[in-house]
Amino acid sequence: MPPSGHHHALPPGTERATLLMLGAVQFTHILDFMIMMPLGAQLMRVFNITPSQFTQLVACYGLAAAVSGFVGGFFMDRFDRKRALLVLYAGFGISTFACGLAPTHHWLMVARLAAGAFGGLAGSMVTAMIGDIIPPERRGRAMAVVMGAFPVASVLGVPVGLVLAGKYGWHAPFFMLGACAGANLLFGSLVLPHLRTAVADHNPRRQMREILSHRLHLRAFALGGVLVMGGGVLIPFIAPSFVANVGLNETFQLPLVYVAGGLATMISMPLVGWLSDRVDRLWLFTWLSAAAIVVVLVIVRLGPSSFGFAALMMALFMVPMSGRFAPAMTMVTNAVESRYRGGFMSVNSALQQATSGLANVLAGFFVTRDPAGHLLGYPVLGYVSVAFFVLAVLCAIGLRNAAPHVATPAKKDVPPPPHVEVEAFT
Repeated sequence: MPPSGHHHALPPGTERATLLMLGAVQFTHILDFMIMMPLGAQLMRVFNITPSQFTQLVACYGLAAAVSGFVGGFFMDRFDRKRALLVLYAGFGISTFACGLAPTHHWLMVARLAAGAFGGLAGSMVTAMIGDIIPPERRGRAMAVVMGAFPVASVLGVPVGLVLAGKYGWHAPFFMLGACAGANLLFGSLVLPHLRTAVADHNPRRQMREILSHRLHLRAFALGGVLVMGGGVLIPFIAPSFVANVGLNETFQLPLVYVAGGLATMISMPLVGWLSDRVDRLWLFTWLSAAAIVVVLVIVRLGPSSFGFAALMMALFMVPMSGRFAPAMTMVTNAVESRYRGGFMSVNSALQQATSGLANVLAGFFVTRDPAGHLLGYPVLGYVSVAFFVLAVLCAIGLRNAAPHVATPAKKDVPPPPHVEVEAFT
């Protein structure tokens, strides 16, 4: 049984092109999720919906991705990665385009459900392919390259989407995303390598039973699920709070605040990826989480502030929030054997989308609007976020204690322990 370090070596040029392509897929997937946040104020106004109804619009994407991801865990290892990714990504592009055609918030929710179902599975294939082509000693940097899609989405995608929404209406950003997905689909069909990853003796029920019953997998799932909840309770209301509580305007200042945060993250992510392969990943994850906690406790209490201070706080917020994912997801990826990688990542994506969606819904119970339009309850939500940050660190400690190799830096990387039959854990 191949260990988790098993990978398909590619020529350097092909490897770089593949990582850039995977980053482009993540860019549209992340932007499709992120674009709902800054559109929150406009969507609540256009559709005359409450903050709670808006969080349902945000959460339905993640919940649909969760259901499809769990179902995908039964059969994703049955197909080669390229074919699976292209088919799923095509569905994602069509669904995203349909979001722009939605005449009511109910139809928008239907389109978001479809986009989430396809997008969640496509995202899991991206992470699985990183494990397929990159050796463990370089996975931190590779993960940071692909996750660089987050700051690029912040610097380019979100501001452009906001400008288009301000000029042409909320439909325009979704049309832009659909066009980007179409271009990526064509590029991916030419660039992505054909990896023979399909498991020949694949049995869906046995595969899922082995994925879900392995104790190391369960610890990795716990980290992956809790990882997204700290941000999941806050991010849906970041943009609305900057408009309603801080006093920024939607057409000019809010896009620039996202640009500031994205630029800061573009600078920090390569450094975090480099550190992930050179220092203990648990240590790095813990310190980034501590930094995120400090910023969260400040940002949830922001009142009327200058544009410069708001931009600084957004930058300080996004750097540790995005940086946490490189060491944490490298630990999660290193915890699974190659033969389970597709199904495992599909289930992990499902779990992350479900917990993120639940966090979005949870946020809606804490935040309300006063007659003047200000958002209330955000500071209390900050304490909920801090609790999730702490819980994620505890889950990472549990995973490292069970499998020290997942957090060990490159110069000390050792192979994971030999495969132990699942029956030994049951």
